Amino acid sequence: MSWGLAVVAAGLVGFQVAKMPVPRHAAESAAPLGVNVRDFGARGDGVTDDTEAIQAAINRVSAQGGGTILFPYAKAGYRIGKPGVETVDGRPCRAQLFIPFKPGHDKANIALVGEMPCALLYDYQVRRESQAYGPATSFGNMPRGNTFLFSTWEAPEERDPTARPWSILAAVEGDLYAGRFGCRQVSIRNLEFRVPLNTERLYPTTSAVNLQNAARVNVQDSQFCLDKNIGDDGLGASLQANPCHVVGLMTSGDQNDDQVLRNVAVQGFRYGFVLGEHVLADYLYVHNCEEGLVFHDSTHLSLVTFVVAQHNARIVTTTRDTLFGHPKGVCNVSFGGIDVEAGHGATPAVSALEYGVYDPENRLRGTLRWHAPWGLAEFPVEGGRNLRISQYPDE
Repeated sequence: MSWGLAVVAAGLVGFQVAKMPVPRHAAESAAPLGVNVRDFGARGDGVTDDTEAIQAAINRVSAQGGGTILFPYAKAGYRIGKPGVETVDGRPCRAQLFIPFKPGHDKANIALVGEMPCALLYDYQVRRESQAYGPATSFGNMPRGNTFLFSTWEAPEERDPTARPWSILAAVEGDLYAGRFGCRQVSIRNLEFRVPLNTERLYPTTSAVNLQNAARVNVQDSQFCLDKNIGDDGLGASLQANPCHVVGLMTSGDQNDDQVLRNVAVQGFRYGFVLGEHVLADYLYVHNCEEGLVFHDSTHLSLVTFVVAQHNARIVTTTRDTLFGHPKGVCNVSFGGIDVEAGHGATPAVSALEYGVYDPENRLRGTLRWHAPWGLAEFPVEGGRNLRISQYPDE
């Protein structure tokens, strides 16, 4: 038999073995690899409230110690309409959907997965015709191919920066280490979370995803955004400065491990990403946030290889308060490259660049290189004395 035929035959044998019945004792000892939210009653028709069905799927996977929760593509999206809960079993939560904590479940490894990678670029900031930007441009409406969850519940306004944020999804607080972790790892792939924007208020009161109580976080090909475009041409009104402390994606708290973000976007929040240590981020897209990448502490090195920062008031910042309960510390972070569009002369005005780095306490330590392909080549800095900043390429 030729080598090629042997390979084919081996593949066929493997296929036949995979189809053989699993012995009863083996089936009983092995936990299922995951569940489908449709099997728990989720409709994905954009009208039915799928909160309880999705929560039931999360509870099942959590109880078995981990696995995948699959969200089949649904053109109209999965509506999350149930109000958020303050606590679960007496533990802080503040979310509509939650990763539970129970003694013995703290080692759960849970993945929420959609059918295909998300398209990231939306028409949030609308460029009006201007001398700086030329003819008005638009990136089109919401993409139709993303698998998305959207909330129709507006959270209460939370103006205390130290308080836990209200979110669509959160990990419930546990007992492990300083970060009070309640589960080992949460992964999100190929999913979009849309937060409601009240067009009378013109700022969101709900955060997208809060994973500060997950010890490890892995997010890929996903997006955290608002449910409406926010430029004047889209709404007839523009996104306003947010008095509420809301975040697109928050990763683990102190003493975490293994924070990996690849091809992830946030759009329209007061804080885009809130991050700590052990972060490896490769292609982050930050759009129309008042603060794009916010670090509370990073005793162990974090590495952000590439950021596209379009129309953010402050791109890289450090916390001033114990934001969301995170203690402040030294932030050892290196940024391989930040591609900057300042947003001056475009809507919404709240997103126009004020600072490339805002670090008044000089807690950032590392390197940062930036590049401005359009508009003014500017990167204002406040503080940041321990951060080596240079324009890319160095001149």
